[in-house]
Amino acid sequence: MHRQIIFHIDVNSAFLSWEAAYRISHLGGTLDLRTIPSAVGGDISKRRGIILAKSGPAKAYKVKTGEPITDALRKCPQLMLVPANYELYEKNSKAFMNILHRYSDKVEPYSIDEAFMDMTGTQTLFGPPIVAATAIKDEIRRTLGFTVNVGISDKKLLAKMASDFEKPDRVHTLFTEDIQEKMWPLPVRDLFFVGSASEKKLHSVGILTIGDLAAADRNVLKSLLKKHGEVIWNFANGKDVSLVEPEPPDHKGYGNSTTIAFDVTDAETAKMVLLSLCETVGRRLRKDQVRIDSVSVSIRFYDLSSISHQCILQTSTNITKEIYAAACRLFDESWDGTPVRHLGVHTGHVSKDGANRQLSLFDHTDYEKLEKLDQAVDSIRQKFGADSILRASFLNQDNIDHMNGGISREKRTVDYSQIDLDHYSF
Repeated sequence: MHRQIIFHIDVNSAFLSWEAAYRISHLGGTLDLRTIPSAVGGDISKRRGIILAKSGPAKAYKVKTGEPITDALRKCPQLMLVPANYELYEKNSKAFMNILHRYSDKVEPYSIDEAFMDMTGTQTLFGPPIVAATAIKDEIRRTLGFTVNVGISDKKLLAKMASDFEKPDRVHTLFTEDIQEKMWPLPVRDLFFVGSASEKKLHSVGILTIGDLAAADRNVLKSLLKKHGEVIWNFANGKDVSLVEPEPPDHKGYGNSTTIAFDVTDAETAKMVLLSLCETVGRRLRKDQVRIDSVSVSIRFYDLSSISHQCILQTSTNITKEIYAAACRLFDESWDGTPVRHLGVHTGHVSKDGANRQLSLFDHTDYEKLEKLDQAVDSIRQKFGADSILRASFLNQDNIDHMNGGISREKRTVDYSQIDLDHYSF
């Protein structure tokens, strides 16, 4: 019987690497972003100003992914910022995944730039695990122009931990029998699922390393971190029975949110933003042929405080108008007039489409007509693009995208004719 062999493949600084490779290989640029302090960043003017990915030299200045661009520039004034280009990222991710599928029929995408592979029993085809991992790594670098790390283990969790060891362009192993030597000496923050809040609580009781966590009393951890404490104790001890799952699990909910480019101070504008979010959520529900039973609205204010409010619907739906009506009702019940900078619409209790609607004696709405209308609009947008049809209420709304949430339009593509690819000044 073959021992289970799992790979975790992680693209090194994915967004930045993909941008760098594209500029050199396709646009003829000579400046490699990976060799200078550089970062992919959001749009400060639209208040999406955070670091999305950074280069090795930028990391040396302690620039961090997820921090505000203003903070990053204080640490590294010469930091070169490049705009996000999700269309490019999606193409690179697809090419990356295609290579992985040539080595295994069991590939589980974990995010746009990382995946698990079940390589059990493939030694006769590709050689020992380290040989196969090196071949995958080198093929990606040779054919696609960017580097990856590969972690090898008999457990998914440990494979992911291994891929985070020394970077870039490396292969590392972390089997169950290696945990004490390779994983336990690491800081507890390095363990998967341990964030900054958990780290502070663990430090407060003297747990500084993963080994400390593994040796800790589970009851103490449960009292300190509830269920999460038991989960990370299992992880620290290498206990993980999850399998590589090529088929993604069904969605438990659908949602979208957006940071608004200006403070919203009137309900009418806020509800236009909510409508734009409901448009994209409803479209996704219908595409997946599912319905939802609950709607929630989240509001973040100008001072970064936030609230959320949820309701259960009388019947399952995927009709945009129904979702929007619920969202507006929730907003009216929640908003006290404080300026709004971020809105979200989320749905839950997902069920497969096809269930019969329970009609009310006093409800004269033609739901069949609304469903056909949504389907017709979806079909037009699918064929001619998202902007081929829009509600009349958005005609004079220059500041609000009629299909809002998810990846904003300015991140979808980049006009490289406006960029000097080889300019960098210290």
